[in-house]
Amino acid sequence: MDIGVPREIKPQEGRVALLPAQVESLTAAGHRVLVERDAGGLSGAGDGDYAAAGAEIAAAGAEVYAGCELIVKVKEILPEEYAGLRREHVVLTNLHTALNRELTDKLLEVGLTGLSAEETHASGSPNSPLAGEVGAFEGVRLCLAPFGGTGRHFMPHYGAPALSAVVIGLGGVGQGALRTLTRLGCSVTGLDLDAGARFRTELTFSGANFTAAPVEALPGLLPEADMVVNCVLWDKQRSDHLIPRALLKTMKPTAVLVDISCDTAGAIETSRPTTWSDPVYEVDGIRHYCVDNIPGAVPATASAGYARALLPLVGEIAALGPIEACRRDPWLARGLTCAGGTLLLEETGRLQDRPSITDTSQSMTTRILTKSRSSGWTISHSSRESGAGPSPWRTSPGSRSPTAVGSKDFPSPVFTLCRIASASLTITCGGASGSRMARSAIQRPCGRSAMLSS
Repeated sequence: MDIGVPREIKPQEGRVALLPAQVESLTAAGHRVLVERDAGGLSGAGDGDYAAAGAEIAAAGAEVYAGCELIVKVKEILPEEYAGLRREHVVLTNLHTALNRELTDKLLEVGLTGLSAEETHASGSPNSPLAGEVGAFEGVRLCLAPFGGTGRHFMPHYGAPALSAVVIGLGGVGQGALRTLTRLGCSVTGLDLDAGARFRTELTFSGANFTAAPVEALPGLLPEADMVVNCVLWDKQRSDHLIPRALLKTMKPTAVLVDISCDTAGAIETSRPTTWSDPVYEVDGIRHYCVDNIPGAVPATASAGYARALLPLVGEIAALGPIEACRRDPWLARGLTCAGGTLLLEETGRLQDRPSITDTSQSMTTRILTKSRSSGWTISHSSRESGAGPSPWRTSPGSRSPTAVGSKDFPSPVFTLCRIASASLTITCGGASGSRMARSAIQRPCGRSAMLSS
C-alpha cells in the first residue's frame, strides 16, 4: 500500500505521525511511504533520516494526498487540507469529529474511510501522560508571581508551605500531572470517583505530599488551591459541571485553572480551547489555561510514543485493507468513523443530531443501507467478540479487549467486518448501546478520567 505522512499544519504543532524507525518497518514489509518535506523536523527526524529508512520525500502535502491511499496524521484535517481528500483515501488520525460538523460534512461528502486514532488505543493514548506532565508544569509556571500567580514556591521552604494543587481525575492524564507536581514538591490532592483508583494512586505516590479524596470534596478544596488541574473527559451531552461558574468566586484571585481536557463548557463551565500562542484567558478574575494540543510542545517525545502506538494499526491497514483490519482488530474498528459517505461513529451522530449506523435503543435492531456496487462490505456491530483471528501486526502481550479497558459507563462496542461478494453494504447493529450506558453516568457527579490523544 502507498502510505502518506503529511506535515502537520496546525499552529504550534511539531509532531509527526511516523518516525524513520516506523517507516523502515513498513518499507521492509513492501509498502511505499511518502513523507512530506520537513514533516519530522521538529521531532528530530530530518528528510535524510526518512530517506535512509526507505521513504520518498514529497515537496508538498498535495503530493502526499495525491500519491497515497493511506494518509496517516496526528491532528484533525484542517480546511486547508480538504482539497487533497479523495474517496479512495483511508485517513488515520485524531479526527475529533464529534463537535466538528464542518469536518464531518467534508468527510461524508468525499466518501473516504475515516479512522479516529483517539478511539483506538487499548492502553490509553501515549500522549495522555505527556499532556498531564506538561500541563501541570505550565500550571506551576503560572503560579509564579510574575505570571499573576499566588507566588508560592513549588517546594516548602522556611516554614512557608508549597503551592497547593488539586488534580481532578486519576487516569492516565492525572497520573502524568501527579508525576510533575509531586516530584517538584507540591502539596497535591487527587480526586476521583473510583475508590480503587484513589487507593492505587495513594500507593503509587506514597512518600509524596499527596492525598486522595472523592470528587465530592472539590468545592471545599477550591478556596485554598493555588492551581486546579482538570484531567476528566466530560460527556459532551451533559449540562452540569464539576466547576460551575458560580464556584469561581470561591477561589483565590491569583489561582489558575488548568483544563487539560479543554472541553468547551465541560467539566469546567468556563473552559474553551486555547492555543500555545494565546494560552491564557480570564473569567471572573480567574485565569484559565486550556491549550488543546499540549503534547505538541514536546514533539520529539510525543512523536516517539505516538508513532510507536500507530505502527501496528498502520501495518494492519496496509497489509489487510481497512475492512479486514477492522474485522480482526476490535480496537481499530472502535475508531471507524465514516466510510462511503456513511457516518459510523455513534457519538458524532448523536451530538450532531444526524443519523449514524449505531442503534441508540436498548433492543436489537437491524438497518440495511444500500451502497454502490463498488462497496461490497458487510459491517456487523455487536456487543460480543466475533471470534476473528489475531492480527498479524498487533503483538503486544499485554493487550486487553475493549470492554475490559474502557470505563464501565462508556463501553466500546466491538465491530466485526467481513467482505462479501454482493453489490450492497449491509450494516447490522445490535446489543447494548453505548448511549444507554452513558445515560447512567449522567446521574453520577463526574465523567470518566480522561484518556486523551490530542
